[in-house]
Amino acid sequence: MSGQNPVFIPGPTNIPDRLRYAMSIQTMDHRAPDFIELLAPLLSDLKKVFKTTTGQVITFPASGTGGWEAAITNTLSPGDKVLVARFGMFSHRWIDLCQRHKLDVEIIECEWGEGAPADLYGERLAADANHEIKAVLVTHNETATGVRSDIGAVRRAMDAAAHPAMLYVDCVSSLASMDFRMDEWGVDLAVSGSQKGFMLATGMAIIGVSQKALEASKTAQCPRTFFDFGDMAGANANGGFPYTPPLQIMYGLRASLDMLFEEGLDNVFARHNRIAEGVREAVRAWGLDLCAKRPDLYSDTVSAIYVPDGFNSDDLTNHIFDTYGVSFGVGLGQMAGKAFRIGHLGSLTDVMALSGISTVEMAMADLGYPVELGSGTRAAQEYYRRTATARPALQSAA
Repeated sequence: MSGQNPVFIPGPTNIPDRLRYAMSIQTMDHRAPDFIELLAPLLSDLKKVFKTTTGQVITFPASGTGGWEAAITNTLSPGDKVLVARFGMFSHRWIDLCQRHKLDVEIIECEWGEGAPADLYGERLAADANHEIKAVLVTHNETATGVRSDIGAVRRAMDAAAHPAMLYVDCVSSLASMDFRMDEWGVDLAVSGSQKGFMLATGMAIIGVSQKALEASKTAQCPRTFFDFGDMAGANANGGFPYTPPLQIMYGLRASLDMLFEEGLDNVFARHNRIAEGVREAVRAWGLDLCAKRPDLYSDTVSAIYVPDGFNSDDLTNHIFDTYGVSFGVGLGQMAGKAFRIGHLGSLTDVMALSGISTVEMAMADLGYPVELGSGTRAAQEYYRRTATARPALQSAA
């Protein structure tokens, strides 16, 4: 029965039954006239989550990595210079992707646990008098370290330098869980996926594209076929897809958007913050440290937690899985063996979070960690009790 336990990895996330049922549909004809009745409202409603009125949403059957590749190949040419900060595993992987596409990658090296350095971005851009830098790449939520960066600050630094580079943002593990403001922050390409905040199976890359980026796609020379913006946008405008779409995920996404809008996006963000704060209270009670250096960097979707000296975090996550049948995130890159991660995003409640916190405590006690059994659970309980609000009264059946 261990399959009934929730997962506490930073994605893919738990799938609500309502969304599983929505994806459980029979094969349909995606070339039938009624396909547009699904597609058009879907793309329109996704813009509300990105918070854009001027941009366009383009989707591909892929994971977030496919979205990264689509963003790069549609808007840049081999040899173009891009500026990116490396402060975690996923910013590192984006760098690798750019280098494989023969881009000239200028890297700002940062300590893992820090966020995107808006000041250093600004300095590099101000020094680029000939505007050789074509794009600035930023990871909004660095999943490996549990760090959320200030995208608005990066945009302000770009504007202060009066630099015309496009702004690309990885929001795979933040969109639909934390506030994202594509238009306000001047984001040109925002890359996300179906398997995290949208609470679905992996299989759809979801990209917010500005008009500036769409214009750049007309002259970009990186090769692309499957991920071509023009092919996809053109087919979408005519009510179709350039190839077979992931219909089951699209119907799940329709139901996911309905759930998010019913709860209200601001309430979704508040729920994630509250659950995350409870986890952080537990970490403090354990006497452990977060990888994120400061409270303003704390992610509301994932907490990366250092284990004490002399312990291996992989042993902890393996023991939790083998003994209690629950999955937690392992340490990635520089965090391997040093930290584990608690994913607290998507379909999650405070009660579910408490089950994860107490399971970690049991495992740490099993392995001889200097942690008092029940201390973190109690700290989280006290926080959740203080911040609980009454649930709306259920409507009686008429």
